[in-house]
Amino acid sequence: MSKFNFEKYKRGIITIEVQTMTPEKFINLLWKNGVNISNVRRIDITTLQLDANLRYYETINSIAKRTNTKLKIIKRRGLSFFIIKNRRRKTLTLGILIFISIIYYLSTFIWNINITTENNVTPYEIRNQLKDLGIAPALRKKKINVYDLEEKLIKNNSDIMWVKARIEGVKLNISIAERQEPPNVISDNSPCHIVAKKDGEIIRVYSSAGTAIVKSGDIVKKGDILVKGEQGKEEATYPVHASAEVIARTFYEEKKQVPIEYVSRDRTGKEDKNVYIELFGKKIYLKKAKNNFEMYDKISIDDSFIKKEVYFEVQEKKKKINTEEVKEKIADELFSNIIAKLDKSVKIVDKIVDAKKENDKYEVRVMLVVEENIAEPQVFEPEINEKEDKK
Repeated sequence: MSKFNFEKYKRGIITIEVQTMTPEKFINLLWKNGVNISNVRRIDITTLQLDANLRYYETINSIAKRTNTKLKIIKRRGLSFFIIKNRRRKTLTLGILIFISIIYYLSTFIWNINITTENNVTPYEIRNQLKDLGIAPALRKKKINVYDLEEKLIKNNSDIMWVKARIEGVKLNISIAERQEPPNVISDNSPCHIVAKKDGEIIRVYSSAGTAIVKSGDIVKKGDILVKGEQGKEEATYPVHASAEVIARTFYEEKKQVPIEYVSRDRTGKEDKNVYIELFGKKIYLKKAKNNFEMYDKISIDDSFIKKEVYFEVQEKKKKINTEEVKEKIADELFSNIIAKLDKSVKIVDKIVDAKKENDKYEVRVMLVVEENIAEPQVFEPEINEKEDKK
């Protein structure tokens, strides 16, 4: 029988119980012979425990024989022990490797497509459009460009304002925000100007009645007159009900602050429970919990005749937020809040996300640059021409 070669196995850790009359001498001999040990702890005067790499076992055993020391392996862990145990089970090992390879290969495909919509656009419509774009279950992940997919879905659907497509595991998750219908405008022929309902930069003006007094590139503020409610030349002007569509680049902004540090309640794994039955409004305990925990979570389970109250011990720890995760989560939340306020005619041009530290808080700001119609009618009283009155 060939001698076992411990030098081949470097990824195995053994916990050894050592019984010797001279534990200090034994430890010194281990260090002198280049044996790296860790987690040394004394059990009693003659007994101690230590952790060592499996490859040093032959050296440790040799030193133990010279010092009349008893060794007992009480714990084994690591990949090496799995290899040792299964080195003669080549078929089993090969099967496990093949199984892992198949699972890994299958994980490179999309097997499920989740579509979340709102009111008018149905998941069925989007699913059919995805099929036309060549996207269906059992498609390789690397063949899907989520950003290109978002643009195509927006382009193919006038009712869609925004799309978020992300690959998570073996799922393709698609979230859709629909455009909101603008309110119906009641017809009115009274004289009015067209004014800006918010600040913005003029992109283009479509005027069907009235005289435009702004042009592309002009910066306007809320309340500024964009199209004057009059027509004619020089002194021969007359009031009209101005009608126009004024497209301007505007901005929507929202921000939110979160504490950089937060208190996390983590369960320790310890639990206690009350087990009882309830008769005539009174609890009859089959097992009474001691519940010596300073802090705990309590869960009541009463879905059967025998009821339970489970206490889970928790510890509160101060932790720092993961800034990247928080930034993405809050940015999505703020983005959803903004687009919920926009109507169907708004076109999103750009999305800007900023994040910065403010004292003991982390502030995330989302700004949407959009193009929208900022025209709003403003009724006015026409000036009376004195000459015409005299006539």
